[in-house]
Amino acid sequence: MIKRYSLDQMEFVWSEQNRYQKWLDVEIAVCEAWSFYGFIPKVSVKNIKRKAKFSVKRIESIEKVVKHDVVAFTTNLAESIGKDSRFIHLGLTSSDILDTSLSLLIVESGNLIQLEIDKLIKTLIKMSKKYIKTPIIGRSHGVHAEVTTFGLVIGNWLDEIKRAKKRLEASIKLCSVGKISGAVGTYSNVSPKIETKACFILKLKPANISSQIINRDFHADYFSSLSFIASAIERIAVQIRHMQRTEVLEVEEPFLKNQKGSSAMPHKRNPILSENLTGLSRIVRANTVAAFENIPLWHERDISHSSVERVICPDSSILTHFMLYRLNYMLKNLNIYEENMLSNIWKSNGVIFSQNVLVKLIEKGLSREKSYKMVQDNALVAWERKRDFKDLLLNDSKITKYLTKKEIEKCFSFKNLFNNAEFILKRVIKSK
Repeated sequence: MIKRYSLDQMEFVWSEQNRYQKWLDVEIAVCEAWSFYGFIPKVSVKNIKRKAKFSVKRIESIEKVVKHDVVAFTTNLAESIGKDSRFIHLGLTSSDILDTSLSLLIVESGNLIQLEIDKLIKTLIKMSKKYIKTPIIGRSHGVHAEVTTFGLVIGNWLDEIKRAKKRLEASIKLCSVGKISGAVGTYSNVSPKIETKACFILKLKPANISSQIINRDFHADYFSSLSFIASAIERIAVQIRHMQRTEVLEVEEPFLKNQKGSSAMPHKRNPILSENLTGLSRIVRANTVAAFENIPLWHERDISHSSVERVICPDSSILTHFMLYRLNYMLKNLNIYEENMLSNIWKSNGVIFSQNVLVKLIEKGLSREKSYKMVQDNALVAWERKRDFKDLLLNDSKITKYLTKKEIEKCFSFKNLFNNAEFILKRVIKSK
């Protein structure tokens, strides 16, 4: 079962309590920077750090009157700090606090998502190794193509998830940026060195330039990285849904003892986890569109982005984290039907080995066009009349004129693919 505490961690990151705590962290870091350069008495900073407290309910109460969340926050801080509260928010504008703290939240949530990706990668590596020699039919356009292995199918998922992780890591690094430059970003009442010091304390880098805000392309990059993760998850989920279809049944989601699949049909065992992941991925991708819409703001700033981010930041972060957790649970408990995988390989009467025969004829000196027609003619009969493709070839004098029985038999073996499968998987696992 899903462990609740892990999901609660991400939910807490985007809670009001943690959001205001990040505001306080930024305010204190700025005070420490002012103090470092001698503008605020050290004793005042100690007093601020010792006394500074806030109450979410009190902030909300004040905000109802003042209609400004940061003013409500600093007012509430003043109630606990006393005289030294005059040093809070010194030379700053609201966006200095809001945007710098948002970077902290993105980093914090991004790190939690990374942890879940790492767990998923471990699961995928373990599964791909286990099933690297388990043959399964490969499909293109949903139609039988050639034999691959289930380990390679999983390895393909693994490779995409690893790339998604790289994008997230790069995005977290990009978004680790702070802004303490005052109204319209000109440092009119705060020195650049205060920004540098405060950002150092917060483990952020100062923005090269800001208007009154940190440009929203930073954040759009983060949401894009979440969309890549969500899409990779959906790709896995969709493939599992296809493979769970009754007429395929190569894999099946876990179905708990007292679980019910349908209110009307007691026999139903539906791929609800995969379908849920498919639906949630749509929300994450849709939110990325909203993030890009936040980039073109009026002049130095407006606040049209603010209401959007109050929704998409927690939603996309929490959903992506949850999706990774759910997918990992599902894969760890996936029912694997290897006999069905092998049986499905032969459902198309052996026509999936047509390319092997084609290549063998070409090696004998025939043109590609002639070889293709000879093989296709037999494949069409096998498919349309439900005849065994190999038998047709063995009884076709046009084919046996060039290929011996042993050569034809060899065309229907897929054991040689295992060495290549292991080579491919090793390359995927070793990739950074």
